[in-house]
Amino acid sequence: MTFTDKNTTTAPLIDWTLPIVMGILNTTPDSFFDGGRYGGVDAALAQAERMLREGAGIIDVGGASSRPGADAVLETDELSRVIPVVEAIHRRFPEALLSVDTWRASVAASAVEAGARMVNDISAGAFDPALYPTLADINRKSSIYYVLMHMQGTPATMQLNPQYENVVTDVLEFFLLKLHELRQMGIHDVVLDPGFGFGKTVEHNYTLLRRLPDFQAVTGKPVLAGISRKSMICKVLGVKPEQALNGTTALHMVALQNGARILRVHDVKEAVETVKLWRTLGGDYSSR
Repeated sequence: MTFTDKNTTTAPLIDWTLPIVMGILNTTPDSFFDGGRYGGVDAALAQAERMLREGAGIIDVGGASSRPGADAVLETDELSRVIPVVEAIHRRFPEALLSVDTWRASVAASAVEAGARMVNDISAGAFDPALYPTLADINRKSSIYYVLMHMQGTPATMQLNPQYENVVTDVLEFFLLKLHELRQMGIHDVVLDPGFGFGKTVEHNYTLLRRLPDFQAVTGKPVLAGISRKSMICKVLGVKPEQALNGTTALHMVALQNGARILRVHDVKEAVETVKLWRTLGGDYSSR
């Protein structure tokens, strides 16, 4: 299956014929794995350069942790963490595809103005009623992508007791409703993220991973897999996030085999190598 940009006649921003590795660049002090490492512009820029050199196709800049139980971040703090980093990366690497990991309309708009071309939203528009109108307005002027993620609850509550009648059909129905809402607003270039670890048990997460092909088949949208070093790996293997690279790599191969178009990762080199091995094994999206 080929995905195309609906709102531009120029070349698409993303070549969907191959898997894309999205490098995670957290500018937060409290992210679950790399909090505090890339808080300054210089450190963040150096990490972005490293990830691009290792083969990242997208750099995802975030300034507010969404780990379970994370504290809320002030809008001013998020802006001060994210925008200078996006500006610096765009200035140094103008061809790089930059994403902003935010649910706030103000941060999304400022990041796009600074050079981002993708908005990665954990809330599916639920936390800021201004987000979708803002994206629609941006979309009338320039082509951007929107990552629509499913989450049950909020980061503070999502892992307390997640329950579903059927996790696959429940998440799929959620996506179909949201995609209709987005189409009505003129937002077509959407990537789906099932939200591994966001209001899901370990069993829910592995069920979603097994059934990943269903989401693209039913919606016709590309799917992002964000499983890097998460608890769905750590709890099964009895390890901490720092020890979860091997498990992450194993599940990345499963995600690719199940049609994931984007791998959102902390470890770009290893993910790029996984994609290379997948392709060597005959991995091909042309018939999907």
